[in-house]
Formats: sequence, structure tokens, C-alpha cells
Amino acid sequence: MQLDEGERGFSFLREGPLDMRMDPTTGVTAKEIVNQWSEKDLGNLFREYGEERRWRQAARAIVQARRKKTIETTTELAEILSEAIGRSKKKLHPATLVFQALRISVNRELESIEEGVKGAIEMLAPGGRIGVLSFHRLEDRIVKNLFRTASKPFKKIIEMKETHIYPMLKLLTKKPLIPTFQESKANRRARSAKLRVAERL
Repeated sequence: MQLDEGERGFSFLREGPLDMRMDPTTGVTAKEIVNQWSEKDLGNLFREYGEERRWRQAARAIVQARRKKTIETTTELAEILSEAIGRSKKKLHPATLVFQALRISVNRELESIEEGVKGAIEMLAPGGRIGVLSFHRLEDRIVKNLFRTASKPFKKIIEMKETHIYPMLKLLTKKPLIPTFQESKANRRARSAKLRVAERL
């Protein structure tokens, strides 16, 4: 629900401070990243975490704008991006992928997903099941790779001898489950959701 709270700074559709921290008491803010990171580092962030094709233009526009004044709010940043890169063929708002990249970085989302899923798999009792719901490709890729790795046997070297280790998981969804048309229509945010499920052996 914090995504809908303008004062938390997650949405480019609502006026608010550039914060984006899930825990507002700790960590770096989006404002600090936007105003302090180099153009190169910003570009890499937008390319890797936002998968924004126009990452160079976005980074350059931010650096040029902050030379005049500190970028303070979500709507300021959204306006800068709108003027610099315009709408994509998919009709996404120009700020969509940059805001995604900033949020992921601020909250260490990808690292947290990897740590959390690994920990959950290890905690499962035999027959226990794990379901992971992701909302964009970077998240889903991590879950897919972790599930695949845990579902394959591998060899471990113990005192120079190869020991066969059996897989930890059985995949229950070889392809992710996605929302139906009716679900997406009823809940717009469900459109990009993907669910993967596995069972502990």
C-alpha cells in the first residue's frame, strides 16, 4: 500500500519527496542517488535494474538538471525524464523504468529476493512447498534460476572424493503461472505477475 502514499516517494504520479525506502528509518534515499551518483553510475543503474533502453539520455538529463538545482520530488524527476526521453512504443510513462531501477537499488530488492528464496528453500520440510510471486523480469529470472539449480542433482567434492547430492526441489510449475485476462482487468497491477511453485524433496 505504500506505493500509493505520495509522501513515501514511490510514484511519479503523486507529488512527494524522492525517498522510496520501504523502511523510512534507514538506508540511502532515491534523492541521494539521483543527486550524488555520477552520470555513468546512474546510466548503469537504469540499464541493469530498469532495463531502460534510453538509459544514457535519462542519466544525462538528470545530471544536467541537478546542476541548476537539487532534484527534490517525484514529480520534478518525472518531468525531467518526460522531456528527455518521451514515451516508449509500449506507451509506458517515461519515468516508469527509471523509478523501478531506483526503487530496486534503494531497497536492495534483488539481493533480498535471492537471500529470502534461498533461506526459504532451506527451511522447507520434505513435502513443503514454496510459491514465489514476482512482478518484473529481473525478479522472475532470479527465482527461476534458483529453482532450477535446486531441482538438479550436483556433485560435491568431499576430501577429494565426488559425492552425489540429490536435488532439493521438484518444480511444480515448469513455466510461471500468469493472471487471466479477467484477473488483470479486475486488478491492473496483476498484469505482470508471475508465480512459480516448487516442492521440497
